[in-house]
Order: sequence, then structure tokens, then C-alpha cells
Amino acid sequence: MQLSITKFVGPTDQAPANLDPDFVVPYPISRRIDPSNPLQSPASFCPYSIRMSTEAPATMEIETVPSGSTPESNALPPKPKFEPLKAHEMSDGRVQFRKVSVPPHRYSPLKKYWMDIYTPVYEQMKVDIRMNLKARKVELKTKAETPDISNLQKCADFVQAFMLGFDVPDAIALLRLDELYVESFEIKDVKTLRGEHLSRAIGRLSGKGGKTKFAIENATKTRIVIADTKIHILGSFANIKIARDSLCSLILGSPAGKVYSKLRQVSARLAERF
Repeated sequence: MQLSITKFVGPTDQAPANLDPDFVVPYPISRRIDPSNPLQSPASFCPYSIRMSTEAPATMEIETVPSGSTPESNALPPKPKFEPLKAHEMSDGRVQFRKVSVPPHRYSPLKKYWMDIYTPVYEQMKVDIRMNLKARKVELKTKAETPDISNLQKCADFVQAFMLGFDVPDAIALLRLDELYVESFEIKDVKTLRGEHLSRAIGRLSGKGGKTKFAIENATKTRIVIADTKIHILGSFANIKIARDSLCSLILGSPAGKVYSKLRQVSARLAERF
């Protein structure tokens, strides 16, 4: 039995002479194939169509432009150059204030060390400072010569650290370093203690003659102030965490010897890290 299939014109087939060159529709050509021959099986023929054209392919015209020369119409304008803004210009010329309250027990030390506080704030940080005797507050404000807007907050943190009980040489580090913080908490935040139990916890924190407190300060490179039931820690974030963990262990009843051994391990770890 002979099988007749239709195959579309391929690139190797010859089209009849009367075929229009621009005729897109496939032109059928009938062939007689032998199904027993695998080379002439119906599956070996893949229908496809091509555009028969005798015209020569059109070439693309490419215009080359030198890399150094660019059209003037597409040239970008030069970037503007702005001078850095000053502190009073960043706030639209408005003066910014900070007020720090003076507790009653720090009024006399503030009088004694006023010049030590005034000199770095006014001369180095370029921030105005004054003591409001009626309101009992230290007032700070920026001025046109203030080089950085963050100086005002640094000065406020410095004065606040002094009011919490830190010495001026320790508190002044807040003006020179950006990674220092002050953290405060109370003994009752760790454990509820009353009466003699509270007194013994405060005694464990300080130690005989402040020995335990100084040991924690030296091991963690922090400064600690114990004011009644409130504890203030000045230092970097990681060091504050180590000092706080040691103080919390003492509050919960751990003996000082156990805390010292932990501090040795932690200080050795810190020395290896840095």
C-alpha cells in the first residue's frame, strides 16, 4: 500500500517556476514515500515554511561615534557643590535647649566642680551652659559656633552623669567617646528585698571598703555608683552587660568569691578578643 503525505517546501526543495517570490503561504508538494523505509517514514518529515525571496538580504547600516565625543544635547550638567550645614542651619536657625534637674544632694558638689563642668562644655563643645538657681536646673543651648548638633546631647549626658554621682574625670569621657552609655536599675528590679536583707545586699555589692565594687570596675572597665537602692553603670554596651550580671549575682546572694572567679574568666575572654 502506498501512503501519500503532504510536505511543505523546505530549503532543499525546488519551488515551481511560476511561484511568487513573496508568497508566504507554504506551497504543498506531494511525494510518494515507502512506509517500510525508515528514512522515508512519515515521522521523519517535519512540516515547516519559509519565505521564498530572490532579493538580496538588506544590510544594516551602523553609525559609529567616537568614544571621546558625546553630543552636547545629552551632556549632564555639573554636580552642585554645597557647603556642609552648621548646627543652627540644620534646625532652620532655631536654638535647641536641654535642661538637667539638680537633685538636692548634688547641689553642693555642683557648686564645687562648676568650673570643671563649664570649661569643656563651653570651650570645647561650643555649647552655652548656665545654672538656673530658681528652677534648680542646668540649662544648655546651642549657638551659631556649635560645630555638630550632637554636641548638645553629649553635654546633657555629661551633666546628667555628674548628677547621678559619677566623678567629673569619669563623666567627661561621654564627651570624647561615642560608645559610652549610662544604665540605671534598682535592687528591687532584680529581687524584692526588705529590711536587713536589703542592707546585706547593698553590703555585698560594695564589699569591705568598696573592694567588691572596685574589683568589678577594674575587671569590666566600667564605673559603678551605688546610691542607696539605685545602681548606675557607665561604660560600653558589652562591658555594662558583664558588670550588670556580676551585680545581679551578688544581689541574688552569690558569695563574692564566686563572682571574682567568673570575672577572671570573663576578663580573660575579653583580653583574647581585643
